[in-house]
Amino acid sequence: MSNSSNNHRILKNTLFLYFRMFLTLGVTLYTSRVVLNSLGVEDFGIYNVVGGVVTMMAFLSGAMSSATQRFLSFELGKKDTVQLHNVFKMSINIHWLIIFIVVLITETLGLWFVNTQLVIPPERLAAANWVYQCAIISFCCSVLAVPYNAAIIAHEKMSAFAYISIVDVLLKLIVVFWLAAHDGDKLQFYALLLTLVSVLILVCYYAYARWQFALTRFGWYWNTELFKTLFSYTGWNLFGNVAAIATNQGINILMNLFFGATVNAARAIAFQVNSAITGFVTSLQMAINPQIVKSYASDNHHYMLQLVFAGAKYSFFLLYMLAIPMLLQTETILKAWLGILPEHAIDFCRLVIIDSLIICLSGTLMTAFQATGKIKKYQMVVGFIILCNLPISYLFLDNGYSPNVTMIVAISISFLALIARVILLSELFDDIKNRFFELVIRVLLVFLISLSIASMIPAIEGSPFLQFLVQCVLSWCVVLFFILTIGLDKTEQQFIVNKLKVLKKVPNVGG
Repeated sequence: MSNSSNNHRILKNTLFLYFRMFLTLGVTLYTSRVVLNSLGVEDFGIYNVVGGVVTMMAFLSGAMSSATQRFLSFELGKKDTVQLHNVFKMSINIHWLIIFIVVLITETLGLWFVNTQLVIPPERLAAANWVYQCAIISFCCSVLAVPYNAAIIAHEKMSAFAYISIVDVLLKLIVVFWLAAHDGDKLQFYALLLTLVSVLILVCYYAYARWQFALTRFGWYWNTELFKTLFSYTGWNLFGNVAAIATNQGINILMNLFFGATVNAARAIAFQVNSAITGFVTSLQMAINPQIVKSYASDNHHYMLQLVFAGAKYSFFLLYMLAIPMLLQTETILKAWLGILPEHAIDFCRLVIIDSLIICLSGTLMTAFQATGKIKKYQMVVGFIILCNLPISYLFLDNGYSPNVTMIVAISISFLALIARVILLSELFDDIKNRFFELVIRVLLVFLISLSIASMIPAIEGSPFLQFLVQCVLSWCVVLFFILTIGLDKTEQQFIVNKLKVLKKVPNVGG
């Protein structure tokens, strides 16, 4: 398949995923407000921190998810259908092993931690335990769904992935309506309904994959060498995932221990805002990633690196365009969206978005390492850097610093991890450092200049909504101008000029 055909497929898949994200974003913004108001700040914080204890086990499924997607995409690139089927069957076996380990740990050590270490009001401890058990069931469902989800993404059937995600979102919307009308313990009821949604989504992934792909027709299979290959690859991914989970959920627990559930609620709001915005970038990278792996498998390294650098640059610009209203109008947006505004939510939102802007530059770099399979050194170095987030944050908090310091530490760590990824990738491919240095200079100039100018746009007279709308439009114009003039190189600029010339020549049918 030509590079042009692959680019067309990436564009088509990106559009499907964007359709999914627009709907998801709208529903998420609405449901977050209703859930926060229905549960209250304290119960909302309890739900997030208790569920986070189980989510910490996601390092197991996350590591195996990366391995499954990588090996399925790799075998598709090599067109080896027999090995493709074998990889899928072995991944099913390993995911059942993961579920066994998760249940064993969460029902012993995790249960002890929730009941003795977390800061939870005594009268809400029973409800917290109910949430915890529901979170375990939901997590097991998500683990079982991973191989089927990976098969869909590896085959680049993004339309199916988008539709199932939309079903997920719509079911959660129904949950929110039901929650608002419920008269009993809303926290327990909410946890139960979300568990049922997890079960239904697992059924959807399973049914579609069984219907579409012969490789998902599971039969018992065991190959010790393949198991070692998958598990060895997973093992090194495991270290990286432990570091990432420690950064997120570990700091969430630190926040609870130092400041209580209210700060957990503020942090949860910031991460929901961030998740809604970064979802569009995740969609772009999800469409690109299978082609990066397949290009490497077919020895088309030139095209692979083109995708890596283009994906990093466009991910940053897309995220920045979406994020700049939140960076400039954080308080206005949060008050209009939530009504209730926990302390620290504004600062958390701004800082976590800046962190995500740095992280999004690393997305396709990480996929490049996954494609090569040479991840041992990468995971050791980058995982160690990310893991430093937790002890450094603890030291600052223990010395009386505000919760904001954890976000500042995270931003610094993300920047160091980005530098490490570039240096390590340059050991595998030529001329990586210079190309990425140019990319970073371009995006940094666009960010600093456009944000400085956009922040000086004066407010117009009129309603608050009109003021907000005008500032958003003007800010987007400023950002777009500097993306076109500084962010893009001459080849990319000429490509846009040529496309505009073609559009200008299109006859006006209605004229």
